[in-house]
Amino acid sequence: MKISNVSLSDVIWRFSQDYVQAYQQKFQHLPITQQDKNWLSPCEQSVHQENYSLWQPVKADNELTFDNVESALEATLHSDIKTYFTSIYCDSIDASCEEGNLSLLFAWNKDDFARLQENIIGHILMKGKLKQKLTVFFAVTDNEDHIISVDNESGEVWVEKVGCEAHKKLADSIAEFITQLSPNLPPNEAEGPQTK
Repeated sequence: MKISNVSLSDVIWRFSQDYVQAYQQKFQHLPITQQDKNWLSPCEQSVHQENYSLWQPVKADNELTFDNVESALEATLHSDIKTYFTSIYCDSIDASCEEGNLSLLFAWNKDDFARLQENIIGHILMKGKLKQKLTVFFAVTDNEDHIISVDNESGEVWVEKVGCEAHKKLADSIAEFITQLSPNLPPNEAEGPQTK
């Protein structure tokens, strides 16, 4: 896919739809997540086998913003970071690339978006304290102390070990990185992402 003429939000939406489509082909229904009546989401479609919800990504329609984070940090976040986290509500999406398996992080609901913002602020403050280049994470890997992050200055996607400088460049942009991914489905539906 040529990404120069496609917006990042379109790339994210397409990949989320590819994941849902692949999941439906394998299990004959939408992806599932454990149901939590105190943690509802616009993504939830219906109940599945009592304890689960069927879900699908939902466009966020400009209701999410990073203005408060930028104001608190007195810093400007790279536009790709803001677009990535404000495009859709979604459960995390498991994917794979040449480097291995990962989970793309998204906000499940407005409260989750606020929690995500707090985690991003904590990450940025840690980077400042360690006098390291400013990055913002957007995915976690199978190796629990490695994350996938965006260089706030260049928009490049890197692997970094938590607490350390980013050490391996993966792509020039989030859009380019996502186009390299494949949906990574659970071996059976009961092993899908079940916790928020």
